[in-house]
Amino acid sequence: MTESVRNSRELAMALTNAKQTLSLLRSQARTGKVDASFVEQRLASVEQVLDELTEERKQTGKQERYARLYEVSRVIGASLDLQTVLDQVMDAIIQLTGAERGFLMLLNDDGNLDVKVARNLDQETLESSAFGFSKTVTKRVLETGQPIVTTNAQDDPRFAGHLSIVTQSLRSVMASPLRVREQVIGVVYVDNRVRTGVFSDDDLNVLDTFAGQAGIAIDNARLFGATDKALAARVEELMILQRMDRQLNETLNTRKIMQITLEWLSRSVQADHATMALLDADGLAQLAISYDGSQGIFSDSATIPLKHPLVQQAVQSHEAAWQESTSDSGAIYVLPIARENQVIGVISLLCGEDSVFNDNSRTMATRMADRAATSIENARLYDAVRAANQAKSEFVSVVAHELKVPMTSISGYADLMAVAGAINERQEQFVKTIKNAVHKMKVLVNDLSDISRIETGNMRVNVEDVNVVEAVNSALESTLGEIEQRQHQLVVDLTPELPPVQADRDRLVQVLVNLTSNAYKYTPNGGHIYIRALVAPERRIAISVQDSGVGMSAEQLANLGRKFWRADNGLEQSGTGLGFAITRNLIELMKGTLDIQSQPGQGSVFTFTLPIAQ
Repeated sequence: MTESVRNSRELAMALTNAKQTLSLLRSQARTGKVDASFVEQRLASVEQVLDELTEERKQTGKQERYARLYEVSRVIGASLDLQTVLDQVMDAIIQLTGAERGFLMLLNDDGNLDVKVARNLDQETLESSAFGFSKTVTKRVLETGQPIVTTNAQDDPRFAGHLSIVTQSLRSVMASPLRVREQVIGVVYVDNRVRTGVFSDDDLNVLDTFAGQAGIAIDNARLFGATDKALAARVEELMILQRMDRQLNETLNTRKIMQITLEWLSRSVQADHATMALLDADGLAQLAISYDGSQGIFSDSATIPLKHPLVQQAVQSHEAAWQESTSDSGAIYVLPIARENQVIGVISLLCGEDSVFNDNSRTMATRMADRAATSIENARLYDAVRAANQAKSEFVSVVAHELKVPMTSISGYADLMAVAGAINERQEQFVKTIKNAVHKMKVLVNDLSDISRIETGNMRVNVEDVNVVEAVNSALESTLGEIEQRQHQLVVDLTPELPPVQADRDRLVQVLVNLTSNAYKYTPNGGHIYIRALVAPERRIAISVQDSGVGMSAEQLANLGRKFWRADNGLEQSGTGLGFAITRNLIELMKGTLDIQSQPGQGSVFTFTLPIAQ
């Protein structure tokens, strides 16, 4: 820094001396007394000063140019948008070179140069009609990978006489390759059609240096754009699959699943027609549905038959098969629907253009087919479970019906034992045991019949006006013996003059019997049982059965109502585990609500409400 300042001071002193020399020479010239050797000496010193000034000007210009080069290089690295980078590069090149026009060209997939940006000195975009540049120069730069400069293309033997040079009247021309990883990806080109000698070798060095940095910036923007585009496509694909999954998860109807899948497939791969056929174990079609993508219409027929060679190929190989469009038919893409290495169906897509079935669309179609396979298998399993459950319910219903006849006979003949003749005390005890067993079987059969009706949707209630007090008394007639035998204290608290409720009388008594039975069963001997009824809000009657028994944990409460489930509370009690499931369903059928409060060791309270009769 000190040396630079000292040189500048010396140069300033030299300029002052040069001015004094010129003034002295002018005085000598006026007087006519001129010393030739003195004049030669003094002019040499002035010439030296001028040379020094010229060199300093060059160095200053280079420093300014490289400063601008650094600045524009920093700017173009600030964006990853490809078009923004291209515009910035072109503007920077015109700024650095002072060119009249500039063109930035990139190689396309065919190996040709496409103009991406064309600007003038005022940074205005040139119209395509003004895209007149030397293809000879750009071609040579592209082929050799070397920058080119010409001060006057009209006289340059390399270019003079070429059509583009002559017709465009090109003079000063400069071009440099855009390189990335030793590969030329394009060319930057600037020119001046009027002036000669606009560009120098120094200008070419600056342009070539900047082109190297610009190539990296352009490549980064391209890579980012490609990654961003791929990511956006992947996100869109995932969103489509998510929406498809949502629709598939809303149904277990096989036909609906097929329609949803075909509609999404046609929309995603832009197929004209789509067909899905489900196959049985012998490979025969169980169900076939087609979808016309242009009309949005479903039909129960196959656009492409199962005997088509591509369909057979896909089914046998468990892999997708396709063919390009021909003069007779469009492009066809067939993919199997497989679960656990077994083909359960086939999807065929038909389109008039081959380009539709590219790698991305085929991958998407495969993913959709996989989702359809899972949903179809779930629907089949659901149908199988439902059929099995239906068969079980029908079996239980038949068995329950058939058991009633022998039970009636057993009960009847047990009653006739005393009429037929005298029996001793021991025989009377045998008859009592038979009748108790028949009663338990009757309760079990009735529960099985009710469960069967509930599962098949055939449980019915006959709603009428029912007196709550009479229903409670009827229930106690069936349970009072057990309550007294277990030495429980029974408290019945019914609000006087309770209005009637809308219910099925027999079913209401059944509910009360079930709840009261649970109360005396799960309360150790000598406990308390409370039955209450009162008017509740919203024109309802609330009936509760409370006990001081063993109570239930939160886990047991969650399982309460499961068929054949019974709490493990240390009390060995008879029962099927069906009573509460039936009770809950009966309350719901009578438009009632049920609430359960229970704590281990503190007993339970079962409260249900029924609407007051109109």
